[in-house]
Amino acid sequence: MLNDPRLSHDIELTVSFHDCDPMGVVWHGNYFRFFEVAREALLSKFNYGYREMKASGYVWPVVDTRVKYRAPITYEQRIRVSATIEEVENRLRISYQVFDAESGERTTTGYTIQVAVEEGSKVLSFVSPQILFERLGVVTP
Repeated sequence: MLNDPRLSHDIELTVSFHDCDPMGVVWHGNYFRFFEVAREALLSKFNYGYREMKASGYVWPVVDTRVKYRAPITYEQRIRVSATIEEVENRLRISYQVFDAESGERTTTGYTIQVAVEEGSKVLSFVSPQILFERLGVVTP
């Protein structure tokens, strides 16, 4: 696990009508979209968003994910989504926490795991490529 505040990023969103079920509660699958928006913002901070990943010769598919719902999020609620890079050596593990922006109550936690795949050959890299360490400013293991 990494412990560097630079490897975290927060975004704020307001829940849209189309994110909710007929009861006005965020539909469970949309949390992954919230995670994606936070992940993109975090990786862009290091100039290693999806375009830069592809340009470096790697694609990074999500191979595992989890979400734990602690409290409902509803229509027009303001939320803060925090994304934190936790692992980089063999995979990219990013954890997420969702908070009510007003009260600070944590409503949701989760993670995604991505692995580097060489774009041309489609071969899985069992060690993260050097470019990831360089962009994040992390010392190579």
